[in-house]
Amino acid sequence: MSAAPPRVLTVAGSDSGGGAGIQADLKTMLALGVHGMSVITAVTAQNSLGVQGAWELPAEAVRAQYRSVVDDIGVQAVKTGMLSSAALVETVADLLSGTDAPVVVDPVGVSKHGDALLATEALESVRTRLLPVATVATPNLDEVAQLTGVRVEDEDGMRRAAEAILAHGPHWALIKGGHYPGDALDLLTDGKEEHWLRAPRHDNTHTHGTGCTLASAVASGLAKGLPVPEAVRQAKEYVTGAIETGFALGSGIGPVDHGWRFRTT
Repeated sequence: MSAAPPRVLTVAGSDSGGGAGIQADLKTMLALGVHGMSVITAVTAQNSLGVQGAWELPAEAVRAQYRSVVDDIGVQAVKTGMLSSAALVETVADLLSGTDAPVVVDPVGVSKHGDALLATEALESVRTRLLPVATVATPNLDEVAQLTGVRVEDEDGMRRAAEAILAHGPHWALIKGGHYPGDALDLLTDGKEEHWLRAPRHDNTHTHGTGCTLASAVASGLAKGLPVPEAVRQAKEYVTGAIETGFALGSGIGPVDHGWRFRTT
């Protein structure tokens, strides 16, 4: 009998197209050698063209899923994604505050196609309840603007963005510069040390699920006991390869390739 691998719990929405959300999280976790578990917060009807519908689960269903997993199986890291409403943000924040494990918060605001995945009235709950329990917060530039009002146009702007996010309480901020021209440049900082992570920008439009994938990869590294900078470095390497090999599905934006390391052809 093999020893159980590190355990990572994702608290996020379901993507019926399989490119983002819970499905992307679990694929990433499997690819990186950890045992993925899930708390589903919402169900979406979603494909390569966008989100056709979304249905939020009741807070008691989210709470019951979380307690079932954590109380029996336990976790070495938790990752959050789509939380949809203030009620769910607050429910999840309460659960996380009582869990002794690192937390990666991906403050999902909109989908790759521009569909809203977080109610506007939930932003304050993200700022005041969810970010303070985060070990690492991983906003992209649009989410930074939503949460802080900071608009990034250069590297100094990324520093200001990180400062603004850290002011809400996470230990580390990973500002994702994927929407920034030039190389794919991210900034990881705890307010004292800075780590700039640069990768070539691949000419591939099939990038659905990048944010979910990166956050899940970071959580997987933390569950293995890696320090935050190394967990983020390895996650950046993994997601860069997944973006490079992203493939077409349907007639819109296809997903990144979560299994790129295992492809033989």
